Amino acid sequence: MTVLHFEYRMELTYEENVGRCYYTIKCFPREDARQRLLGMEFSVFPETEYSFGKDSFGNQQIYGCETKPHKQFIFSIAGDVEILQTDYVEEAAAEQTGIFRVPHGKCIPGPGLLAYYGSQDLSGCKDSYEVCAKLMHTLYRDFSYEPGITGVRTTAEEAWGFGRGVCQDYAHIYITLLRLAGIPARYVCGLIIGEGASHAWAEALCGGRWVAFDPTNDCLVLNHYIKLGHGRDSADCAINRGLMWSGGAQSQKISVIVEKK
Repeated sequence: MTVLHFEYRMELTYEENVGRCYYTIKCFPREDARQRLLGMEFSVFPETEYSFGKDSFGNQQIYGCETKPHKQFIFSIAGDVEILQTDYVEEAAAEQTGIFRVPHGKCIPGPGLLAYYGSQDLSGCKDSYEVCAKLMHTLYRDFSYEPGITGVRTTAEEAWGFGRGVCQDYAHIYITLLRLAGIPARYVCGLIIGEGASHAWAEALCGGRWVAFDPTNDCLVLNHYIKLGHGRDSADCAINRGLMWSGGAQSQKISVIVEKK
């Protein structure tokens, strides 16, 4: 058993006053077979009324509206998560696997990824787990980590064309390949020791259980990861989404700490 302490802070600064802002924040650790939330505290500035809820994927969120003019929006959260010694995330619910089987959003293959998948020899794989492992290893070999090449809107096919990207791109490409192999796969947003920012990985359905793979680091997700949410692609579990009036140019500053207790 491992207990991880995490702290996440997001600070948005606007050039001009924002007259009204609607926001949704998904930055709350999920509870499943692999992890359990021991406690947390969070704050929103400016102070505003908000409501708790869950989206269609079961990700916990808060949502609210700030109507007073402001030039800054800050969300911070800190807490402890117990990581349990399991080799899977959760049992599969049959009625929820279908949406993770088909191409969607940023995980739609184009000519490049279709050709790459077609070049893979998966004939020696005995089951879906071995397919997942082999595709993870080959992607890690054939794609390079380099920040600044892609952005939050970059698709799997676009990132593959660049040949370089960050964890979001690795996850999108990997999920696209798994779905081409007929394996349900979902995108995961979370935190990891040593990153200083949020991290992305994937979960695949293997033998009736969701198993977590990190293609960026070519490994299984072990006891130094905290899962926040999952979805079909990064848009489904984005930590922060909002709609605002005015504000002009804006800047965003993120800080993350994850450490063993």
